[in-house]
Amino acid sequence: MAGRLEGKVAIVTGAGAGIGEAVALKFAREGAQVLLNGLPDDPVEDVAEAIRRMGGQAAVHLGDVSEEENARECVEACGRAFGKLDILANIAGVLVELAAVEDYDIFQFDYTVKMNVRSAFLMTKFAMPHLQKTRGNIVFAGSEAGFNGTPKFSPYGGTKGFIHAFCKGVAGEGAQHGVRANCICPGAISTAWTHKGEGVMDAKTEETTVMAAMMGRRGTPEEMANVVAFLASDEASYVTGALWLADGGVTPAKGMPGEDVPRDLRKEPEFTLPIQHARDGEIGKPLVTKKA
Repeated sequence: MAGRLEGKVAIVTGAGAGIGEAVALKFAREGAQVLLNGLPDDPVEDVAEAIRRMGGQAAVHLGDVSEEENARECVEACGRAFGKLDILANIAGVLVELAAVEDYDIFQFDYTVKMNVRSAFLMTKFAMPHLQKTRGNIVFAGSEAGFNGTPKFSPYGGTKGFIHAFCKGVAGEGAQHGVRANCICPGAISTAWTHKGEGVMDAKTEETTVMAAMMGRRGTPEEMANVVAFLASDEASYVTGALWLADGGVTPAKGMPGEDVPRDLRKEPEFTLPIQHARDGEIGKPLVTKKA
C-alpha cells in the first residue's frame, strides 16, 4: 500500500537532529522524496543515508536559511533534485539561553529571532510560488510556549508566537491558490533542549517543564513527526490555519499534573524510525557563541 505522501516532494529544514530529523525520516517512510536542509556542521548527511537505506530518496542542502541567498538556493536545489515542491516543513529553530529578560544576552536574542523567525519567513517566501503550482502546503514548527509564554524563555516563546500568527496569515493568502498552511505546537520533546547538561535547561527547569505535561513525560520526535506527516498529507485537505497542539496537555494544565501519573505510564514510546540525532543540541556550535 502506498504511503500517504507517495509522489510528493518535500523540503525539511532543521533536518539534522531532533524533530527535523524525525520529520525527514517519516516523510521518506510515507513515500516522499525529501530535500534535507541544515547548518553546515549538522549531521544532515547521516539522515540522508538513513533514508537511502530505507529505500527512500533524499538530497541535501547545507546552509543557514535565515540568510536570503541560502534560503533561495535551498528551494532551487529541491527543484533541481526532484523537479517540483509539494511540502515545506519549516522545522529549523534554536533555544539557546535560559535567563530572565533583564539578563538575557542581546546577541542571543538577535540570534534566536534570526534562526526562528527569519528562516521561516524566507523559506516560505521563496517556496510559495512553487507550492502554488502544485497546490502544496506548509507545516511550521510553533510551540506551546507561543501560546503560554515561558519564564526565562520569553524571547523563544515570542518567536513562536510570531510563527503562529504568520502561519494563519500565510494560510489566508495561500487559500486562493490551493495552498494550505498549518503549525504543530509541541511541548517538551525528548531532544537536547529538554535534558539538563545537553541544552540550556537546568535541573529545576527540566523537572517543571516535563511535569507540566498532563501525561507526565516528554513527547518524542517521532510522535511530532506523525502529526506533521498528517498535516502535510492529503488526509488533512480541509485543515488550514490550524495551530495543532501536541504538548502532552501542558496548555490546559494547571501546576505539575505529571507528578500524579504512575511512573509506568510516563515511559516514552520506542522509536520505529531510524533516528540517530534526537538529542543533538545547539550548545557549542560556532554560531551560538557570543560575539567578542
